[in-house]
Amino acid sequence: MHKYEKGSQLGTGAYGTVFKGKNRETNEIVALKRVRLDNDDEGVPSSALREICLLKELKHKNIVRLQDVLHNEKKLTLIFEHCDQDLKKYFDSLNGEIDPNVVKSFFYQLLKGLSFCHSHNILHRDLKPQNLLINKNGVLKLADFGLARAFGVPVRFYSAEVVTLWYRPPDVLFGAKLYSTDVDIWSAGCIFAEMANAGRPLFPGSNVEDQLKRIFKLLGTPTEETWPGLTRLPEYKTFPYYHPTTNFSQVVPKLNAKGRDLLQKLLVCFPPKRISAEDALCHSYFSDVPNDIRD
Repeated sequence: MHKYEKGSQLGTGAYGTVFKGKNRETNEIVALKRVRLDNDDEGVPSSALREICLLKELKHKNIVRLQDVLHNEKKLTLIFEHCDQDLKKYFDSLNGEIDPNVVKSFFYQLLKGLSFCHSHNILHRDLKPQNLLINKNGVLKLADFGLARAFGVPVRFYSAEVVTLWYRPPDVLFGAKLYSTDVDIWSAGCIFAEMANAGRPLFPGSNVEDQLKRIFKLLGTPTEETWPGLTRLPEYKTFPYYHPTTNFSQVVPKLNAKGRDLLQKLLVCFPPKRISAEDALCHSYFSDVPNDIRD
């Protein structure tokens, strides 16, 4: 640790405390994520190991960079590139107004990072504004891979205890343990709407039932016809029948028609029908994204 100078606390993550720091050799500002190791525990938490292993594989402009790992008997410290704020703090600074071009830029970058993860067979499984970092140059980066998982063949069953409630898709809310990249696509759609509404969450449910009700009131209650296999999900329960909202311009009034079309392709209850991150990047909504962001 003599190489790094610890500064003020920035926040607490899923399994550690994050501090601002400085590399004494280069004077570069960094983020230090400290994981305390419990003597009674079996060593390093699995979430920390997973984050280290996955981030070693993921080198991309829109994914936070893991620079170093320091380890002794009492603590593990992960050294990350420093970003000035997360998307939640950015929303808090807006006073309810956001530039539509900033929404487009940030969401394009989110999808680029996500597409890279998915092309490398990695699910993030915890996308939310607090886990999206923004640096001083306006570059958005996916962070906090503590719940991330590699996926592939043969098909595996995953935990349904993933994704913060407001960004959790209906299939996982119904207890689905078999899912793929579509789990992240739903979360991305929720964040897209939240960006367009300058930080107002789309589905701020208080519990699983309330979350599903909010989703169905907007998108319509699914049936076996619209979602084959729905009633066989582990925690399926019936809900009142709601008709889907026909006027999405009331839901995201500051999003243009192309943006609303993309949002509706992301927020589809039946998982296989959700658009992929790669296809979403080719949507006409992004036709005028500046080249420096596109490249």
